[in-house]
Amino acid sequence: MVKATDVSLIYHDHEREVFACRDINIEIKEGEFVGILGPSGSGKSSLLYLLSGLKNPTLGEIRINGTLLGNLSDVERASMRIQKFGFVFQQPYLLGYLSAIENVLTVNPKLIDRAKSLLDDLGLSEKMNRHPHELSGGERQRVCVARALINSPEVIFADEPTAALDHDNGIHVVEMLNRHRKNGSLVMVTHDPTMIEKADRTLVISNGTIAGM
Repeated sequence: MVKATDVSLIYHDHEREVFACRDINIEIKEGEFVGILGPSGSGKSSLLYLLSGLKNPTLGEIRINGTLLGNLSDVERASMRIQKFGFVFQQPYLLGYLSAIENVLTVNPKLIDRAKSLLDDLGLSEKMNRHPHELSGGERQRVCVARALINSPEVIFADEPTAALDHDNGIHVVEMLNRHRKNGSLVMVTHDPTMIEKADRTLVISNGTIAGM
């Protein structure tokens, strides 16, 4: 499904090389829930961005179903992300001039019934026509979860999706992601081990390298 081979991401701080990720070798299998655990600054978000094609590796290669991401144009990578991936970020990125359900439907305007069903299951049935400024931070994040799920993606990439939520709502969001992903894989970055207790496996990231599994 998703395979990283000898992947490194290097930044330059003046003349000094800084490794955000170093010599990563992992494979995300179809239907697998993988947690990526580590403290702030450990490189876990950088790894997620590499796996999803949001960042290009400095060294090594990323393959999606055998396709080498480095051989695709920016337009082709963007098309792959829309068609195959769902994203939930730490901050709820929503369009302020659209209602909750309209934000969900930006991915696929035809799936109105599925959008309503997802928002209902996330406790937002009475608020789906409200705009982001009329929702709490937790409610905005749940709208983002519905948007990530609506297209039944092959892989969901979640970067600290529960950081803005209390513990109970955080657990509910993870359960929603896990339950509605169907046969898709889920890759979730977090600093809170309680949020990935149901993961099939957990990768521990430290100083940009995989320190344990």
